[in-house]
Amino acid sequence: MSTSDLFEYSRKAQITREQPLAARMRPRTLREFVGQEHIVGPGTLLRRAIEADRISSMILWGPPGTGKTTLAMIIAHRTEAHFEGISAVMAGVKDIRRLVQEATERRSMYGKRTIVLVDEIHRFNKAQQDALLPYVEDGTIILIGATTENPYFEVIGALVSRSRIFQLKPLADEEIEIILHHTLSDTERGLGKIPVQVDQDALAHLVRVAGGDARNALNALELAVTTTPADKAGHVHVNLAVSQESIQRRALLYDKDGDAHYDTISAFIKSLRGSDPDAALYWMARMIYSGEDPRFIVRRMIILASEDIGLADPQALIVATAAAQALEWVGLPEAQYALAEAAIYLATAPKSNSCGAYFQALKKVEQEGIVEVPNHLKDSSRDAKALGHGEGYKYPHSFPKHWVSQQYLPDRLQGKRWYKPSELGYERTIKERLARWRGIQQEGDDESP
Repeated sequence: MSTSDLFEYSRKAQITREQPLAARMRPRTLREFVGQEHIVGPGTLLRRAIEADRISSMILWGPPGTGKTTLAMIIAHRTEAHFEGISAVMAGVKDIRRLVQEATERRSMYGKRTIVLVDEIHRFNKAQQDALLPYVEDGTIILIGATTENPYFEVIGALVSRSRIFQLKPLADEEIEIILHHTLSDTERGLGKIPVQVDQDALAHLVRVAGGDARNALNALELAVTTTPADKAGHVHVNLAVSQESIQRRALLYDKDGDAHYDTISAFIKSLRGSDPDAALYWMARMIYSGEDPRFIVRRMIILASEDIGLADPQALIVATAAAQALEWVGLPEAQYALAEAAIYLATAPKSNSCGAYFQALKKVEQEGIVEVPNHLKDSSRDAKALGHGEGYKYPHSFPKHWVSQQYLPDRLQGKRWYKPSELGYERTIKERLARWRGIQQEGDDESP
């Protein structure tokens, strides 16, 4: 081996040693791969395709630390095709064209396929994704896209339709524990050469707080081991206190523009609508813990107060808007009390969606177009003398109980009923009162009840 070869070998070895533990422990084969049995377990479609080197274009979708890039690298090691990897954060259309040109030449001259891994493919804009499309379609390249975002929203439909979507799930606690135990015993790439003892409760804390993210767990383990001084015998002892310092806060997948954002707020609203205060408090706490803007949460509560509770409890809207005001005046963390009070109130209030009657009326407006206002309802302050506007109008306060039977809808819409009060809460009172009024109007009686 020449001096330059020795230098190159030494440099690569040093780079490998200096890699983060999570990078060094990246599985190299399907045998080493932990988790995702539903897509790479024995006999599954993807596993058969990898083992037979019959890969077609695919998108690997899942949270961070679940093995998307690792799976792509395993494919790279097993395939006879040429493998290229690019990051959507760094690459542009120019890089795509270069890859495609090289892939085209490789295919025509050597009959060799090219697999292109696009990490964080959701970062590509539409033009960049469009630039890939024709070459994925004609087989010039086999695309492997990796993304933490829902590809059905973040990747153009044409690419999605030409790719298989494989969804990866957060790793189970038992799977994270397997990875950590393997790391502690691996003398080649892991921590096996270090005489380290990790207490069971310390390991359990790392597993629990990692949140299904193997990279997060490995980073915490590396920090705990490498920053803990060895005793006189050279042994490193990682106890619960050290473990808690290494990873103090449970990692929650929550992107304010991604699926977790929409799924969590959806769970919160459905819990309120379903009258489950405990679930509502849990989902709201999860959002606030993850850094969600509390104003977004309270805005959704205000909407729900009218949409799902309405006149079954008119106080609900007041409580929700008061929580919004309290949030502006007090701010977090103290305003969490006001938010919690509003969430509990809305969850336990009687429910009615009868205010949705407005949208039925709106639909009728769209269908009917402009319908003339009945003459007696027109403004009498301007044209009463010349045109008789307002003539015949009955002023309700001039009658007993401040009500009088009178036409308020246009002639051709007379008798239409959109608002149908429920039997719950205060709306039962409204229903009884309205039924009495409507009955009198239907009979054509001009007298007040």
